[in-house]
Amino acid sequence: MFRQVPRVLASLILLALCGGCGSKQAPADDAGGDAGVTSDAAPPGDAHIPEAHPRIYLNPAQQTRLRTALETPTPAGARFRGVVDNQLGGGDVYGFEAWFAALLYVLTTNAAYGDFAVGLVDDWVTAEEALIAGGERAEVAFDSYLYVGEHIGNLALVYDWCYDLLTSAQRQRWVTYADQAVWNVWHPQEATWGGTAFPWSGWSVDNPSNNYYYSFLRATMLLGLASHGDSAQADGWIALFRDDKIQAQLVPTFGADLAGGGSREGTGYGVSMARLFELYVLWEETTGERIADLTPHARESLYWLTHAIAPTLDRLAPTGDHARESSAALFDYHRNYLLVLGALYPDEPGALVSRRLLADSTVPEMGQGFMAVSDFLFDPTGLPDAALDTLYPGYYGSGTGQLFLRSGWDPGATWLSVISGPYTESHAHHDQGHLLLYRDGWLAYDANVDSHSGIHQEEEAHNLVRLEVDGAVLRQVEGTTSALVALADNDYATYLAADTAPAYGGASGLTDLVREVVWLKPGLLVVHDRVSLQGGTVQKVFQLNVPVAPVVTADRVTVTGAGATLELFPVFPAGLPVEVLAWPVEDADYLDGHRIEIADVTAGETRFIHVLAVDGAATSVSAAAVAGALGVEVDLADGTHATVLFGDTGPGASVALTDGGTPVYDATFGPGVATLPLTSP
Repeated sequence: MFRQVPRVLASLILLALCGGCGSKQAPADDAGGDAGVTSDAAPPGDAHIPEAHPRIYLNPAQQTRLRTALETPTPAGARFRGVVDNQLGGGDVYGFEAWFAALLYVLTTNAAYGDFAVGLVDDWVTAEEALIAGGERAEVAFDSYLYVGEHIGNLALVYDWCYDLLTSAQRQRWVTYADQAVWNVWHPQEATWGGTAFPWSGWSVDNPSNNYYYSFLRATMLLGLASHGDSAQADGWIALFRDDKIQAQLVPTFGADLAGGGSREGTGYGVSMARLFELYVLWEETTGERIADLTPHARESLYWLTHAIAPTLDRLAPTGDHARESSAALFDYHRNYLLVLGALYPDEPGALVSRRLLADSTVPEMGQGFMAVSDFLFDPTGLPDAALDTLYPGYYGSGTGQLFLRSGWDPGATWLSVISGPYTESHAHHDQGHLLLYRDGWLAYDANVDSHSGIHQEEEAHNLVRLEVDGAVLRQVEGTTSALVALADNDYATYLAADTAPAYGGASGLTDLVREVVWLKPGLLVVHDRVSLQGGTVQKVFQLNVPVAPVVTADRVTVTGAGATLELFPVFPAGLPVEVLAWPVEDADYLDGHRIEIADVTAGETRFIHVLAVDGAATSVSAAAVAGALGVEVDLADGTHATVLFGDTGPGASVALTDGGTPVYDATFGPGVATLPLTSP
């Protein structure tokens, strides 16, 4: 029986609906009830579809490689075979899929594996046929066809790899059912089962940035490849996948929207892109055509995720919804993401570094049995790797708006991230301007880390300036785009400026909301927020979410983290009260966590300046003001003195470091986003 709750995207919360898809053809009824589209389309000219089974992925080179891994055996090969044997022996491996056994059938020619796989799929199809015959909707349509890629993809792989074990009747039944499922995906308003109309929303059938889309692609591609030559619909599915969806939709969307890699859904739902990357591999190994390079997105995603991982190699930036597991702990799915990309780009510096990173991380191998297949297929053992500091200690993905920076690649390095970019996906958060800070554990974090649900999107859960008018919080609006307007980085300092006012969709009275950060490496941040807000009763709240109860004293707020200490020095406006709220008191969904709030209730312009010092980096902090600029004077623990000033009229900052009066570093920063190198000099 197929699983009712898939492994990667379980417990999704559908937050919005959209409808419509492209051109439609009406389904043709036959004696069996439903049939798929018919098409005279030929396979794409640049792709060769093998005629013989097995054809998907398991070309001679792959069969030889994987057989060797089983016969040697490699640790990954032995573990994967053990998982499958356990299931065949009566075990109950969570997430087990029939194609695991089908894969071993091809590689070992042991019919027991193939018969087991065929039996699982045939039981599923039989159960679906019973629902359809009873006038009900097939189970594959559950949750807006989210799991169609898993169910129909599973069917297609077993169909192809165990073709010789199937009867002609089974082949016809399986393909008839699968054709209807895929047809329904792309024709939501005309969807039917057994002649009964079952229209659905069409959620994300035309949105290549959404996790549902990759499930739809998987079902379409694998069914087309598996049933090529057997079904009149097969080549139509292949053309739909390659030409209409990859070429005509995904390529232009990724080219325009996802520069720098990654996902606008964040690091939770966004990890579903690994399923898309898997399709790139399967297509290339099947057809000989490489579609991974149609955009730079996949290659750039290697760097995006690697930089999103904290220096301790056990967790990553908790951006976007993190349903089920809210702490953003490094997990098998993240390992799989990097393994697949490493297979696509084996010699890329990011791939070499990711292999070392995974080996040193808390997931040096898959922790879950159902994920053992990924270690088997994409085993990096014996492949070259490279030291983590091969990569430059910073990365910016403009398509997601995520900037990742670190003081080094050692486990004790300081790591920070700022978000300023598009907010266009329902699983993204109201987090434009959000700053995350990590050293040996979280110092300033996303409050979702300590929530049950992991899906609190509201501003209060993030580290930004919260805006209120007449007691109502101004909310960031989906469909908007903020901008990183300045970025400069060198060995001494980083300067960045983020304009996040557009995130509020033209809210009345808001004319300016810019966050500037000067980071003096490794442990001192000066944060300047310029806010112009008019209205009735106005409140502008600088807020910082922290994992432990902070201690408030006369001149600072101290947060003692798991492995480091953060001191927050409020500088401007002077004398504002500091309030600390306990998240479990505010909302029962939270297990822990606190929010520091410093509020200004005056209308018009406010310029907040706060100093964040890690592990005693600052011994004294004082305000500084000169003609045309506002800032701070800081005595640093290493004996140097820093003067950091921000301009009065727009983004721009100056930094001067002296040691005993002798200049050490002097720089002036302005607008303009520098391109960060991929590798260190």
